[in-house]
Amino acid sequence: QVQLVESGGGLVQPGGSLRLACQGSGRGFVINTMAWYRQAPGKQRELVASIISGGSTDYADSVKGRFTISRDNAKNTVWLQMNSLRPEDTAVYYCNLDVDLGGTYRRYWGQGTQVTVSS
Repeated sequence: QVQLVESGGGLVQPGGSLRLACQGSGRGFVINTMAWYRQAPGKQRELVASIISGGSTDYADSVKGRFTISRDNAKNTVWLQMNSLRPEDTAVYYCNLDVDLGGTYRRYWGQGTQVTVSS
């Protein structure tokens, strides 16, 4: 089993910044893709950004140039640096880890952290 702990959400004014973190813990696992999703009220969960173990990244068009995803493989941690935040970025943000448990592959979700962008 892998446990995920997210941190870093909160309330910020438009144009502000926040940094989200997500750390996986457990034994005998290797994390492949790490990603951040978000879900706004009344909307479907959407992929915000992803990063593979080699470091290549992908972003939703709506956040390109504003958000940066990064990871530390030794610490099993992924971050999402969010700059120039807009009210439409308001959502619950979830980290997602694609994990190899030694030949068995599973996806794990964080508990979610609220990001609110409002003046």
